Amino acid sequence: MPRICKVALLILFCILQAFGAQNLAQNQTQTTQEKPKEKIMESAQNLKTIYLAGGCFWGLEAYMKKIYGVQSIEVGYANGKTQETSYQMLHVSDHAESVKVVYDSEKLPLERLLKYYFKVIDPTSINKQGNDRGRQYRTGIYYLPESAGDELIARAELDTLQSKYKEKIQVELELLKNYVRAEEYHQDYLAKNPGGYCHIDLNKAREPIIEAKDYPKPSDAELKARLSALQYSVTQKKNTERAFSNEYWDNHARGIYVDVVSGEPLFSSSDKYDSGCGWPSFTKPIAREVVSFEEDRSYNMIRTEVLSRAAKSHLGHVFNDGPREKGGLRYCINSASIRFVPLESMEKEGYGYLIEFVR
Repeated sequence: MPRICKVALLILFCILQAFGAQNLAQNQTQTTQEKPKEKIMESAQNLKTIYLAGGCFWGLEAYMKKIYGVQSIEVGYANGKTQETSYQMLHVSDHAESVKVVYDSEKLPLERLLKYYFKVIDPTSINKQGNDRGRQYRTGIYYLPESAGDELIARAELDTLQSKYKEKIQVELELLKNYVRAEEYHQDYLAKNPGGYCHIDLNKAREPIIEAKDYPKPSDAELKARLSALQYSVTQKKNTERAFSNEYWDNHARGIYVDVVSGEPLFSSSDKYDSGCGWPSFTKPIAREVVSFEEDRSYNMIRTEVLSRAAKSHLGHVFNDGPREKGGLRYCINSASIRFVPLESMEKEGYGYLIEFVR
């Protein structure tokens, strides 16, 4: 082959290689750029919005910001008679001081969000919350037209709330209308003005809400197949494992302890201490409602038995010889009754909403 042909072929080969490499780089760049977009879209699909009125919106805004799963908060005026209003015109427009709550429904279901809301309002009061009086301080749940399912959820939660009160619940449940964002000086008011007026106990946002219905007890056949002989004996037959030879008595890792039967969260490593008894010891449960108590007169003793709420698993006993500075109680718990979930695995296993309770 003539030398000139070889040179021409070589040049053509180099051009094709360069063109192919450029296309490959572009494809790789495009793929790399598309992945974050997919994640953003996937995350955005979980974001939902609800509007809540609960008295002065300064406190409700600060409170909602502390709740796990809430993405953003804005204060405004909702469900008045006019499309426009201002703080000075609320007595005319009949808007309610409200907060716009954008939340991740995967991390914070609406049912749980509303339970947090109910914690800090007086649901039987008409046009008043705390020291504030007037129509603008009424309570209300306002949902978007595209979120019809929210109405059903909110109505069910209000019905449950009503069962706890003799007086009629006065919380409005309406389709959102005439929402107006509040003036800028109202946004993040308590952050801008520490010590400013707040009728809400913000610490209530740090009280975990754990739903028993989320942790049903499996059938006895399932338990026999899944649990070890010791776990079944302890949780279902109320037996006790040996001291100092069980799995968690000297575990010092950070995380939570859940019912081995149902998975219901029970205790946090933050409240675990070395009592010297040979069993895992805690000063308190992660939330008061996740355990129940029964008198135990076995072995010629009178003790207080501790059981899990959802599955009624036998956990152990509680004694009044715990650290005085932490309440004076010692929850003496069988390792066979619980399962440890390390801090780094909590999000993956669905316990992310409890991470802040692990220190």
